[in-house]
Amino acid sequence: MWESESESLGGREYGNGVLTSTKHTVKTDGFELRGKSWYVATDIPSDLLVQFGDVNFHLHKYPLLSRSGRMNRLIYDSRDPDLNKIALDDLPGGPEAFELAAKFCYGIAVDLTAANISGLRCAAEYLEMTEDLEEGNLIFKTEAFLSYVVLSSWRDSIIVLKSCEKLSPWAENLQIVRRCSESIAWKACANPKGIRWAYTGKPLKVSSPKWNDMKDSSPNRNQQVPPDWWFEDVSILRIDHFVRVITAIKVKGMRFELIGAAIMHYAAKWLPGLIREGCGPTEEISSSSGGSNSNSSSNSWKGGLHMIVAGIKDDPTTVQSKDQRMIIESLISIIPPQKDSVSCSFLLRLLRMANMLKVAPALVTELEKRVGMQFEQATLADLLIPTYNKGETLYDVDLVQRLLEHFLVQELTESSSPGRQSFSDKHMYDGTQRGNGTSAKMRVARLVDSYLTEVARDRNLSLTKFQVLAEALPESARSCDDGLYRAIDSYLKAHPTLSEHERKRLCRVMDCQKLSIDACMHAAQNERLPLRVVVQVLFSEQVKISNTIATNSLKEAGDGQYQPMISNRKTLLEGTPQSFQEGWATAKKDINTLKFELESVKAKYLELQNDMENLQRQFDKISKQKQTSAWTSGWKKLGKLTKMTPLENHDSGPQISTAADQQTRKTPRRWRNSIS
Repeated sequence: MWESESESLGGREYGNGVLTSTKHTVKTDGFELRGKSWYVATDIPSDLLVQFGDVNFHLHKYPLLSRSGRMNRLIYDSRDPDLNKIALDDLPGGPEAFELAAKFCYGIAVDLTAANISGLRCAAEYLEMTEDLEEGNLIFKTEAFLSYVVLSSWRDSIIVLKSCEKLSPWAENLQIVRRCSESIAWKACANPKGIRWAYTGKPLKVSSPKWNDMKDSSPNRNQQVPPDWWFEDVSILRIDHFVRVITAIKVKGMRFELIGAAIMHYAAKWLPGLIREGCGPTEEISSSSGGSNSNSSSNSWKGGLHMIVAGIKDDPTTVQSKDQRMIIESLISIIPPQKDSVSCSFLLRLLRMANMLKVAPALVTELEKRVGMQFEQATLADLLIPTYNKGETLYDVDLVQRLLEHFLVQELTESSSPGRQSFSDKHMYDGTQRGNGTSAKMRVARLVDSYLTEVARDRNLSLTKFQVLAEALPESARSCDDGLYRAIDSYLKAHPTLSEHERKRLCRVMDCQKLSIDACMHAAQNERLPLRVVVQVLFSEQVKISNTIATNSLKEAGDGQYQPMISNRKTLLEGTPQSFQEGWATAKKDINTLKFELESVKAKYLELQNDMENLQRQFDKISKQKQTSAWTSGWKKLGKLTKMTPLENHDSGPQISTAADQQTRKTPRRWRNSIS
């Protein structure tokens, strides 16, 4: 019936992952499943019922008590000899792990694999199956399998770490997660030339060869291994385990570019479809996880995302939203601090998602600083981030303003370092190699101008926000203000009710002298611009055309030292485009009208002066016929003084002026005497 033979040394060994024991306490042919209940195939009736929810195990006390310290305490500490029912709902690994542990207690061979070893190891720890009860107990054998089989294999380490997701905190306390993470990190940092096994793209259901397996029959022996061979396998892990692996890889000294690429690969797998082409801020974007390789037995972790970009009525409080927020916060925390470790587009997408899910403000600020370091790499589509805080504007203009400030601070800081070689020095804006060498500030200026043109169509965008963002960059960042002019024109179209003062204030952000000929021709005919701005545009363009014509004429003459000069009117008009002449003709009409009115006033003045002289001559003839008196004498002198022109008065000298003044002062007194 009950046998207690000593277990031999050979019985404690396992071959090909099969765990056996020569000590048979109960002769049995195995376990039988009837419905949801397990029975031992033996003639001896069971005397112990172990329950796991709705799953029951009809077992015998002695095999379990001989190898499990916990079962000993539960039965003997109860002081109830008739105790025949025990509930173990909190056993890690569940009924599957307990089934394997029970078979081991009965001496039945157990097949150890990477899929069940972590659960069986935790269950053995829970049941306290130590060496104190019996030599070669379950803890010893599972620990040996982990150390010598699992940790020597790349894919087995991945499988075990994936299976630990439902075994917290037991797997953490038993150092299974730490050991698997370090094993994966060590293998990922190894020389790819030494890798000779199927490392990716294969189903993770069977164990792979060991790490040191160098057989000639390996299918990838002569195949060159890419540096990102480990991305796909690591990306199936849950975010907390992925963080552990990346942290261990950083300690091993892997290049930050590869770490950043692995992070982007993980985000693409677990956060797909967040930003789609043509998706507006009011559309709903939902996506599911691409991680189909994950264990179906995972409890709460579903993977993937179901994202609502806008129209969120309440704060995201669901479990799914919390999982999304945890992924974002974890990814932000493990991004390498070096510049260009990840792309700016990835950072901006991460920032969009962080704002939507209301990630911790400190992490959002850190992410904004990272974007500022690489702001010249951004695109317009990435910058069009909707406002998730129910703001007035459609797009988050304040966020772009902060990003621009971080960029300027970073540029100011790095400008003092002589050995600086940033992304802007390695690549051109259009992707070609460095030729004309446009600076990062110029690319950012073009980007900001395009962004202003796009957001200017929003009628809720205030003039102050537009002006502050347009004036944030220094004047040297823009060699041409055509982009600013387009943004200003878009703003004027979307805000037709602006006052004259506001339109002038808006146009101050633009330098008319930096406009191209096409922009000047458009501005000269733009009725939305203030008249003063149109005149400035015409004047600046006229000067530029004149200088260009003069420069070309002098160059053709072969004069080495020349100065820009203005040619005659006929030459200017012949060299001026027809559309520009039409715009200039309107202004000339106003000038000619004013000149005509001035000539008319001058003619009327001369006519009145002639009439006065005729009247004076007639009066002189009449006065000669009368006797000379003090009254007539004074009147004649006054008449002569009146007829003098300004030039004659100037030539007569100070003596004539003095006599006239004395006569003028005496005349009123004579008038008063005559009247009296």
